[in-house]
Amino acid sequence: MSSTETDQRGPRSQRSQEADKPHRRKGEKKYSCDECGKGYPVKAYLKRHQVIHTGEKPFSCDLCGKSFSWKGSLKTHQLIHSEVKAYSCDQCGRAFTHSSNLRSHLVTHSGIKAYSCDQCGRAFTHSSSLRSHLVTHSGIKAYSCDICGKNFSQSGSRNTHLRIHTGHDVYCCDQCGKHFATDAALQRHMFTHTEERPYKCDRCEKTFKTPRYLRRHQLYYCYCSINLVLL
Repeated sequence: MSSTETDQRGPRSQRSQEADKPHRRKGEKKYSCDECGKGYPVKAYLKRHQVIHTGEKPFSCDLCGKSFSWKGSLKTHQLIHSEVKAYSCDQCGRAFTHSSNLRSHLVTHSGIKAYSCDQCGRAFTHSSSLRSHLVTHSGIKAYSCDICGKNFSQSGSRNTHLRIHTGHDVYCCDQCGKHFATDAALQRHMFTHTEERPYKCDRCEKTFKTPRYLRRHQLYYCYCSINLVLL
């Protein structure tokens, strides 16, 4: 047998042996979750996923005690405490800890509000903001203040309200002494001490002191909107 025939037969033999071996196609998801059926190509990925169903959160933050299912999530969270905000908006200068937060923020500058409430028409930039807003129409106020008992639809609103009791970051009106949890709320209140009405209805041009009064007017009282409904 010539050396050429041996060289040719050798590679052919190896290829045939490889063909006989069981192998997985690229992208095949061999391991599936018994709970939800989701598949994974690697067993380690499946084990990582299964923590979602067990509720196990073995990784906790030493600074605030918040727990996480995955080590990577804990590391991402800890950036909040580091106060390092490496991602800044080139339009307003606001800085963020994570790039994903910056991307989400940039949508606010686009002016696009693709998510609107089918009950009041108010539009939002993010779907999460719309979902949070919809709770206000449900009448459910599951978050209560432990100090005064006032109830809120959202935990964030309750936590903001608590500042009034703690005295932290409270804004006080120098005209009447009323306290507010946010600077924006104080600024809206200040219009009550003036004759200024900066919020104008684009349908009938009636003006209002606060955006809340303007929205209420457009929903229930503006004759232009009533006529549009009748048409």
